[in-house]
Amino acid sequence: MRKHSEKDTGKKVEMVKELLGNPSDLVILHKEISVNDEKMHFDMLRIDGISDSKISIEFMNQLDLSGIASLHDIQQELKEIGIKVTTIKLGSDLSPAISAVLDGNTVVFFCESSEVFILDSSKYEKRDITEPTSQTVIRGPKEAFIESLRSNTSLVRKRVRSEQLRIESFKVGNTSKTNVELMYLADQVDVECLDKLRMRIEKGMADIILETGYIEKMVQDQQQTIFPTVMNTERPDEVVSNILMGKIAIFVDNTPFVLLCPITFFQFFQSPEDYYHNFNMGILIQSLRFISFSLSLVAPALYVGLITHHHAMIPTPLLISLYAQREGIPFPVIIEALLMEFIFEILREAGVRMPRAIGQAVSIVGALVIGQTAVQAGLVSTAVVIVVSMTAISSFTMPNYNLAITARILRFVFMGLSYFIGFYGLLLGLIILFGHLIMITSIGRPYLRSLSNKLST
Repeated sequence: MRKHSEKDTGKKVEMVKELLGNPSDLVILHKEISVNDEKMHFDMLRIDGISDSKISIEFMNQLDLSGIASLHDIQQELKEIGIKVTTIKLGSDLSPAISAVLDGNTVVFFCESSEVFILDSSKYEKRDITEPTSQTVIRGPKEAFIESLRSNTSLVRKRVRSEQLRIESFKVGNTSKTNVELMYLADQVDVECLDKLRMRIEKGMADIILETGYIEKMVQDQQQTIFPTVMNTERPDEVVSNILMGKIAIFVDNTPFVLLCPITFFQFFQSPEDYYHNFNMGILIQSLRFISFSLSLVAPALYVGLITHHHAMIPTPLLISLYAQREGIPFPVIIEALLMEFIFEILREAGVRMPRAIGQAVSIVGALVIGQTAVQAGLVSTAVVIVVSMTAISSFTMPNYNLAITARILRFVFMGLSYFIGFYGLLLGLIILFGHLIMITSIGRPYLRSLSNKLST
């Protein structure tokens, strides 16, 4: 940062312009007022589009209407009319003033004074609060987070009116300088996890933070795993329920997703809606999701293992039917299953990326390819279509999308093990997977904590 010793406002303004590259949206106003019968010059700087011009106009009008005796009087006048103002003493560089301008504030340089007024005038465009798109529920609040950090924290504050609720702010990203905030209950939070999070966020070396995914990589434990160890959500009620349980929420500006940690493996099977139903109904629905996850993980591997190695376990009429379906198919069952899974993954990705207006066309084409054309062409059997369809539908029952991605990856591994070694390979894979889950931690806490607590009692 360039040094300066001049107190002349014009030179300060020129230095700010030079440091910011003289942007076209930098608004500079020069004005003269009387203070103690003496003329005083000042310059106001703000960036158009991220600051409220009404604050600047109000400031100018107030100076015109009131008789100012000193700079201290100006500050008092502004506070009385409701303009939030802070003053800083500039040292040898202009960094604080430039940071304030980039945050959307209006900076006022006074001639012959090292004091700088910073008027809180930040005003970013934001969309309205709408329904969640990635976590829909039948019963429960229909509010979702948006890209405004302060709007998101307010959605939590209106639900938790406890004096124990704490918010800590950080500036992360050498270039983006993104606002990141931690929210927790002081009397419920795990202090050790909180200290780890603070340290990892403060030591984060990222240049740009555009989404919570950047923070997720920064705060999670350094370990090789494909399982998510930090949860993300766009539902305020889910954040509230986790904060009340002692979890820590990480808010990042400009994203509608909030991170929650530390979390356990079984939390990915919970939905906020479970708490709005009868207790027994909630347990039943969670059990159904766990069974669906297990099916999405091993159903294709079970089919491949049965057809390849374990014919004796299939009832004879069904075995005859399955082999009759496979008659004329030129591929082994593993290629058949991989082909269908691969086609389905392509359709899924296309469905997510395609504009909504033509999304239905993709669905129709996909249904024809998977359900009818591939079977009639003799590429796959009807049984494989049923298995892949059941797997796909089961994966959609997960309330959190991240764990479903993990199941998609592991499914292919289990299919390979089952094809080469049969059910022994599948069992070996599951044992290794369970051992891996035991070793995983989330911010230093066991990933299978709920299960370990039950086993220890």
